[in-house]
Amino acid sequence: MPLNIACVGREYPPVTINVTLDAMQKYARAYNDGNPAFFDASRPTDIVAPPMFGVTVTWDALMKAMMDPDLKVDLLRLVHGEQDMEFPNPIRPGDVITANAKVLSIEAKSTGETMTVELNAANQKGQPVQKTLFIIFIRGARNRDAAATEPRPAEPDRGAPLFTVAQTIDKDQTFRYRDASGDPNPIHVDENIAKMAGLPGIIVHGLCTMAFTSKVVIDKLCAGDPNRLKRLRVRFSRPVLPGQTITTKIWADGERDGRKIFAYETFNPDGQPVIKGGVAEVAT
Repeated sequence: MPLNIACVGREYPPVTINVTLDAMQKYARAYNDGNPAFFDASRPTDIVAPPMFGVTVTWDALMKAMMDPDLKVDLLRLVHGEQDMEFPNPIRPGDVITANAKVLSIEAKSTGETMTVELNAANQKGQPVQKTLFIIFIRGARNRDAAATEPRPAEPDRGAPLFTVAQTIDKDQTFRYRDASGDPNPIHVDENIAKMAGLPGIIVHGLCTMAFTSKVVIDKLCAGDPNRLKRLRVRFSRPVLPGQTITTKIWADGERDGRKIFAYETFNPDGQPVIKGGVAEVAT
């Protein structure tokens, strides 16, 4: 059954989250990030949350949309396609975050449908802390003729990357990320259910892989300062498996509005992309 396009434009009641230092640091550990900005006890008033921690404060708002029976979302055919996150202000311990969701668009494709949910979050001062476009793909019956005629963009020739960084995913990464992020999808922790879903086994949360790349960007492009990362956008192209080593390559891509723009992609051990079309915007 197709998604209900009558739901486009629907907004959902806001949800409120109380941010704790423990939750922030648990999230950082869940993707192996020991950045002092998240942990330095000698500067407690300066501690901030990892930028990707924003997925936890918008999760309940997202679920209000995804579980809306009027939308008719088939969770068994759902794939997380893209994530576009902006970080206007840092999240700090003790913040009270209010988040809401809106169905921005539903579009038919030759192989299924896409839906974009916009998530906005602000702190107790009314300052925006997160704007996210969460884009899902609902798999449908493949129309081979239509798929064959859809143009595919040519891969740009960017030359040698500025940085190439390898990171190894721990065997228990998905369990730690589940607990820290609040995402309980069993395909990330239950071998049998993952295989029932047609997967080779447990796969890493796409947002966990994205969090790993955020560490690369902050370490290499922001001089370790997470407050300089203002936007991160990715397209998930292939699942990552626990125990694999992923490699992220970064290229300079100009400047805009006082920010430096970088393109990046992340690859599995076979050289296949797991993240394509990555974009990072960094404050100068």
